[in-house]
This record gives sequence, C-alpha cells and structure tokens, in this order.
Amino acid sequence: MRYIKCGFTSFLIPAIVSPLLADNIQKSAIKTNGEVVYNIEQKDVNSFQDMFKDGNFYARIRSNSFYFMYDAQDSSHDTQFVSGIGTSIVYKSAKYKGFDFDLGLYGAYSFFDDTRDPINAIKPGKDTLSRFEYVNTGSKSMGLIGQANLSYTLSKTDMIFGRQLVETFYTKSNDTKMIPNTFDGFVIKTKDIKDTKATAAYLYKQKLRDHIDTHSVLMVGDGHLTSSLYPQWSENDDGAMHRGLTYSALKTADKPTDAPLLVVDLKNNSIKNLKINFSSYIVPELLSEIMGEINYHISFDGFSISPAVRYIQQFDNGAGMVGGASITTKGIDGYKDKNSLDSKMIAAKVVTRFLDYKLNLAYTNIFDEADLVTPWRGFPTAGYTRSMGIYNWRANTKSYRLELVKGLNNTGVYTKPFIQTSILYIDGDSSKLATQSLYYYAGIVQNIPSFEEFQYRIRVGYKDFVGDSSHISNYLDSRLEFNYLF
Repeated sequence: MRYIKCGFTSFLIPAIVSPLLADNIQKSAIKTNGEVVYNIEQKDVNSFQDMFKDGNFYARIRSNSFYFMYDAQDSSHDTQFVSGIGTSIVYKSAKYKGFDFDLGLYGAYSFFDDTRDPINAIKPGKDTLSRFEYVNTGSKSMGLIGQANLSYTLSKTDMIFGRQLVETFYTKSNDTKMIPNTFDGFVIKTKDIKDTKATAAYLYKQKLRDHIDTHSVLMVGDGHLTSSLYPQWSENDDGAMHRGLTYSALKTADKPTDAPLLVVDLKNNSIKNLKINFSSYIVPELLSEIMGEINYHISFDGFSISPAVRYIQQFDNGAGMVGGASITTKGIDGYKDKNSLDSKMIAAKVVTRFLDYKLNLAYTNIFDEADLVTPWRGFPTAGYTRSMGIYNWRANTKSYRLELVKGLNNTGVYTKPFIQTSILYIDGDSSKLATQSLYYYAGIVQNIPSFEEFQYRIRVGYKDFVGDSSHISNYLDSRLEFNYLF
C-alpha cells in the first residue's frame, strides 16, 4: 500500500462526502488516550452491494499546536512553536456473510519556522510531519492510507488482515498527534472464552505516526540501508526504540532486519472484583517480554479502593549482543552486563475513586539490569508512573507518582471537563547517564456541551531536573488540540 503523495488530497475528502454524513447522532468520539470510539452499530446485510451501501463514513478535522520552552537556551536548546492541521475519513462497511472491511485516509500539514527551529531539534511537534520526507524532499505534508483491512467474524471472534489499529498492552494507536500508529499484519480478537478478551497478532510492518511508509518493527535505518539523508529516520525511530539495533549491526550479527512482532494479550475477570491481565511479545531471534497484572476492586459506602500490581520480564534472545543493554547506547559502562537485555520491572499502585474523582498513588521500579524495549507506543509504566512525554523505563530507575483525576467516563464525550493533574518523581541512575527530575502535569479535555462533536484538549508539563541532574535545563511542554468529528 503506497502512500498518496499530496497531503492536501485527503483534506478535500470530508468536504466532498459531508452530505453523506449528515445526521443527528455523534458517530464517533475520542477517549482521553486518543482511542476513537465508533457509536454506530454495524449492519448485517444480505448482498455484496449492500456492504458498501449500508456502510458508514467517519470524518475528522483536527489541529495540534506545540510550544516547547527551555529555561536556559543555547544552540541545542531553543524555544519552539510547531503547529499542524489534519483530516481523516474512515469508511467502515456493513457486514456480509461475516465479512467486512475498513478503509482510512489521512492527511496532515505542518507549520514551523525551519530557519529558526531545525527539524532535528524539534521535540513533540515532530509528529505533525514526516521528518524523513522533509529532509529529503522538503515536504511538510503527509497523505496516506492509514487503514485498509478485511475482517471475518465467526461467533465472537474477529479475524482481521491488513493495515489496522492494534490496541494491546504493547501496541497502541496512540492517536494524540495527527495520524495514528498502525500495523500491517493479521490479528485475531475473541470473546468466545468466558469472561475473557483475547487478542493475538502477527505484525510484520509498522507505520509510526510521523511516517508515510511502513517500516521494520525493530530496526533503525542507517547509511548501509539507504543513501537518503538522515537514514536513522527511515525505519523505527520511536523515542523508545533501541538505537543500537541498526541495519548494519543486525546484518553483521546475522540477525533478521525484518523480523515480525508477535503479540498475545489477555484480559480476564472470571473472579469477582479481580481483573487479571497478561500480555507478551516476541520478535524472533532478538527479544521477548511478558507482562502480568492483577487489579482488585474493593467497594465501600460511597467510594472504592483498587490496589494493583504489575510485573514485566524481558528476555534477551540475541538483541543484547547486537545493540547492548542501553536503548540509547550511551552510559553503557554503567550497566552490570552491557551485552544483555535481560531485565525486569515491578510496579504497584492504589487507586481510590469517589464520585467522579480518582486518586492514583503509584510506584515503578526497573531493575538494575537493562532498559526495557517497547517502541510500539505501548508504555510499560502506563497507568502507573507514565506522564505526558516521559520515558521512565531505563535500567535502575525508580519512579513515584501522585495523580488526581476529575470527570471519569469511557464514552469519549466529556461534556463536563475531564481534568488530570499529577506530580512525578523520577530517580534515574547517573552512572547510566539517566537523570533525576520532578515532572508536573495538568491537562483538560472537554466537548463543548452545545456542540459535542467539537472537543478541545490542553496539556501542560514542566520538567524540573534535580539532584545530580540539576545542571540540565528545565523545560515546559505545552500542547493545544482541537478535534471536530462528523
């Protein structure tokens, strides 16, 4: 599936098809994590033609603006303002003899002062465009097929083949910028097992949010792969990617450069008040991981308490000898075994709910072994000590977070403001060139009550480096987002 060269092509689509979308119900909504909720029940039809006739269009216009400011500015720490506009249209067919399909077109255009803010220094706003396309063609736009898949349903089991959003513990659409994170592959989702939701996936390609083409799930591009400028942006360049797993390093070690990602994800609630989650991934000949989590819900008169524990173990199947124990490839001498990616994480939290308030006190500890490798937009510390833009799964890192949330719901329509605030302390290991810091976060999401299809989001984070890291410039990360769905 090749990309559409002109980013503005898909900008025009909603205007062309908008007459088809006119009705009085909100067809879709967006949760605070960026996941889209589709509210129209899919029809079962009696003919192939009716699959198309009785399908539904879901359109979206969005804008994202990012203001990133350092306390102390120099040649490598410059205040940045980046903005982007985008649009998408997703068509979901009706279901005929168990078959249906999805097709999603996406487009975006980025605005920034490239004479003052070099593309390699842009922080959160980088996902408003493809950096690789920009440095090689000068294009600030993206236009592409983001979803194209065929599904077959049998009983309560869906089998999906093609380009798709894959929502598991390790893989997320993470659609908080302009275009979602998607995968090419085969996915089975089932509820046929009592009290259990299960997902299994074979994913042979990924397309990160700021990429036009698909790429390897676990490889960094380099000059031996492509002669283009900035080859490190041609493949998996996610912030959590292991920088040492380059094309050349993998080739030299006789390891696959196009290995697939295999994922299993289970959620079980067969025991009253107890939720059990299990997830695992395997990248053959390189790396694997397992995650187990239990959540127990205790109800009282007017409020509830839910303690939870999560455990992750990472298994080195050959990637450590290729790239080393550090995902940044820096501070490698601070690791006990610099050629091993075997590692573990333990996390605990207590969540208290009262009316529409939630208080979350959480702790995570990555063992003093190796960094965790999860570059598919699923974050190992999510729900515990993950805050906006923060990666805190380096080896020997302990994190503590206090979070207060008001306005809980899962519908994606927040006519009353959803407000989230938190304070996070990260105790990183300086021998591994990690840092110590405090991170203050506040965010608000709301759908305008008289115009529920329109949603705004404001998110602000401030990172204050402390202790041995106090010499590093603090920074402000602020984001403003608008979404109109129709």
